[in-house]
Amino acid sequence: MPKKSICIKAPKTYGEKAIILANKLKIVDRELEIQRNKDSIYIPLIRRPSENELGAFKEQVPDCEFSTYFFPERKKRVTTFVELLEDKLPPHLLASLPRAIDFVGDIAIIEIPPELDAHKNIIGESVLKAHKNVRTVLAKAGAVSGTYRLRELSIIAGEPQTETIHKEYGCQYHVDLAKAYFSPRLSYEHSRVASLVGEDETVVDLFAGVGPFSILIAKTHENVKVYAIDMNPRAVELLEKNIRLNRVEGKVYPILGDAKHIVKQRLSGVADRVIMNLPEKAIEFVDAACEAIKPTGGIVHYYSFVKSSDSLENVTQRFINAVKESGRKVEKILFSRLVRATAPYEWQAVLDAKIR
Repeated sequence: MPKKSICIKAPKTYGEKAIILANKLKIVDRELEIQRNKDSIYIPLIRRPSENELGAFKEQVPDCEFSTYFFPERKKRVTTFVELLEDKLPPHLLASLPRAIDFVGDIAIIEIPPELDAHKNIIGESVLKAHKNVRTVLAKAGAVSGTYRLRELSIIAGEPQTETIHKEYGCQYHVDLAKAYFSPRLSYEHSRVASLVGEDETVVDLFAGVGPFSILIAKTHENVKVYAIDMNPRAVELLEKNIRLNRVEGKVYPILGDAKHIVKQRLSGVADRVIMNLPEKAIEFVDAACEAIKPTGGIVHYYSFVKSSDSLENVTQRFINAVKESGRKVEKILFSRLVRATAPYEWQAVLDAKIR
């Protein structure tokens, strides 16, 4: 709401000079925004200028006068959580602060290095203060591991929750970070793959999780059929909720079970496209992807990890060999890239391959 304040009113042609003079006299109210109209400029002041100050103004800025005006408050610069900690942590520890934060709905996830563990709660409170839309701050307490690809997390600030609703590319997802895998860092991949899907395609998402690939595909295409498989019961429970939430019933078919068994039993030769987002074990499921692809061929989106001692070329060759062992052939690698860093000297990579 505009605030009435004393000010210097000056002709607009002398505006820059008036601002410089007012700043030199240290009388500008920096919490309010300078205003302009067709003819004049209005500079908000923290105090009434003295006669000498006003006289000095009039000598350099003709026709200026002391007045009052309504000013909007200046938008405050967003303060980072690192800046909030500058007077709370010693300099050698400030250098160790992580700069990357993952945001999932109203939850922030941060990685606290061992030397900052004793200060994790004050770091969490600073993240809450810097990001007003965040209600909970979680600290990573281990790597993604296990059959369900879960990460141990600890609550270091805010509400004790791991469940939230995350929004991405016009879709909403019920997420439980403690019980089902989800990474906001894959949002571009979700969008990229969805944009490649054609109308009337059948897609098999072998490791669907809560549905970010499957649901976005269904949401952005009229006539598609997506079989979304996951062996984590909690992930499939959330997937079913997300199908209803995003109104893609009849397009996405959630299936609980092991991808190899499901493909063999129900989905052999049905897919135009297969998504394999299980980078730590995807190579073990290449035979299932090849079996799901139609006899006439199709596309596989294959995700894997690459260490600095390895190369994307080696990942590609291992995939080509696995496809060959499954009785199919890679006709062409359509696309490949490093998606994101996942650990020191390790990246997640993707290959788009045309299979025949």
